[in-house]
Amino acid sequence: MTLRALSIAATGGRALMSKIDTIANNLANVNTTGFKKARANFADLFYQQIQRAGFGEIGRNQSPTGLSFGMGVRLSSTEKLFEQGSLERSDRQLDMAVDGEGFFTIQLPDNTTAYTRAGAFSRDSQGNLVTPQGYLVIPQVTVPQNITGILVDTTGIIQGVDPTQPQTLQQIGQLQLARFVNMSGLEAIGDNLFRETPASGQPITGAPAQGGFGLIRQGFTEESNVDVIKELVDLIQTQRAFEINGNSIKAADEMLQSVNGLRR
Repeated sequence: MTLRALSIAATGGRALMSKIDTIANNLANVNTTGFKKARANFADLFYQQIQRAGFGEIGRNQSPTGLSFGMGVRLSSTEKLFEQGSLERSDRQLDMAVDGEGFFTIQLPDNTTAYTRAGAFSRDSQGNLVTPQGYLVIPQVTVPQNITGILVDTTGIIQGVDPTQPQTLQQIGQLQLARFVNMSGLEAIGDNLFRETPASGQPITGAPAQGGFGLIRQGFTEESNVDVIKELVDLIQTQRAFEINGNSIKAADEMLQSVNGLRR
């Protein structure tokens, strides 16, 4: 029994350390644009069956519950939670936030596709709309050199102002959004980017404000959805649970010492 307690408490300690790592990453990214917090999910390990429920003869000595011992806990997954983050006004023309469901589509240097909620875009030397890392926004949007002002409506239509013809808006492009059946199945690859996986399903694309997609808010950025107070409370609870597992190890060790001392 005591040796089992040592191994069980050790699995609890390892799992809780992983949860603390997850909370620490959430807190570290509290000011990261478009960041989505993660949650650690746990599952209990297999059980050692000493006597199964229902053992015995019906109506005489059948066991109603059985006898088994759990072998501890394991980290089953770290799940991204895609709750809407608050929108913060920046008044910058190329800052865009998705108010609702959907991701911006990004082309990586290796021509693969990634997805992001961080809409702090800029123009490269060719006038293309790019991320802070220089990755192209898809569909590609190229702003002509003569355009000095950019207007983006809630449906993702991008229009420009030519100073020689300020009364007429020139349409530059149309933003598209993507969504997934299982957003938690997306793979986070850094730089505020996510990649499609077999678990997420294939992307469903469409125009903003249509077919369940969110609206585009120009001049805003989506903040991290990390609730600092909640994360700190969760951190304290996890730390206390870790201490309790340490006390279990200490109690089991003291019992072993007592057993070893019986021969003296």
